[in-house]
Amino acid sequence: MQLRRGNLFLVGMPGSGKSTLGRVLARNLGKTFVDADHELERRLGVSISTIFEIEGEETFRAREEETLARLVQRVDIVLATGGGAVLRQANRDRLKSGGTVLYLHATPETTFERTRHSKNRPLLQTADPLARARSLYDLRDRLYRETADLVIEVDHQKSAQVLLFLREQLDPLVAPTGAAAPVQPDT
Repeated sequence: MQLRRGNLFLVGMPGSGKSTLGRVLARNLGKTFVDADHELERRLGVSISTIFEIEGEETFRAREEETLARLVQRVDIVLATGGGAVLRQANRDRLKSGGTVLYLHATPETTFERTRHSKNRPLLQTADPLARARSLYDLRDRLYRETADLVIEVDHQKSAQVLLFLREQLDPLVAPTGAAAPVQPDT
């Protein structure tokens, strides 16, 4: 598989490993890593939780869309998107045209285990966060699959295993130098 515009865009549920794996991929492919949520927080000067609390989800999604529109214009990046970025059709279209989209698929139970102690996940701050994770998964899984060029099962995989799988799938010309970068797993 050859990368569109040299970009890899990671989509998936909160806690699926987009940021963690994205950093490893970027380092190993010689690309720049960008976390869309962190970029949005940097641009606005406040946390995503604060945006949700003060302005609500709809305003957050509008701000997320603006940020994503700028980020997908870049070249040679690995982009970790926010878990809900696929909710808007415009975002799905931009992701599909601006790069190669990887869906990091994990079950709601796995993502719940990975995020259950986090206070930075506003949609999971409910009386029953596992039920909420299942509900979000039911809503989003189809959208992730519709957007993705490749679905990667990450439930019980370490970053190194996913990286090796991806290296087999990706065209050897993904590194900016034209040669595949050596695999150096994140341990």
